[in-house]
Amino acid sequence: MIAVEDDDMPRTTISRSPRKLPGRFEDLVALLAPRAIRDEIDYESMIEMLDRLTSLPRLTKGQEQYFETLSVLVEAYENDHHAIEVADLPPIQVLKHLLDSSDMNASQLGELLGNRSLGSKILRGQRELSKNQIRLLAERFNVDPGLFI
Repeated sequence: MIAVEDDDMPRTTISRSPRKLPGRFEDLVALLAPRAIRDEIDYESMIEMLDRLTSLPRLTKGQEQYFETLSVLVEAYENDHHAIEVADLPPIQVLKHLLDSSDMNASQLGELLGNRSLGSKILRGQRELSKNQIRLLAERFNVDPGLFI
């Protein structure tokens, strides 16, 4: 169970049970109201709800709207509190961080770049990234290509 509270209200609890989530936005708001995330407890509550929503085979329009709303709030909190200054890291460390964040391994990196064995060679520093590979990585991870130079 995850507790959520307002300044003037006691924390309410979101059950981690497999109970079916409501399909309407308003009903989801009654379970966990979208609001600015103030601390790790709020953050974990919203992450738990997002996890529950992503486990559903299909989302209703209300669930999609609610998911998008929570995602924006979580992203804003993560940018403020969980951000890593990747610009200060060497390019190979940036790449390793992006791979880790995306649950990708060296083989998957290689497949993205066109040669399965290439990923491990790049990560070990045995091969440099080409301009085309940098462009592919920047597009895949939605980052500035300069991070890899």
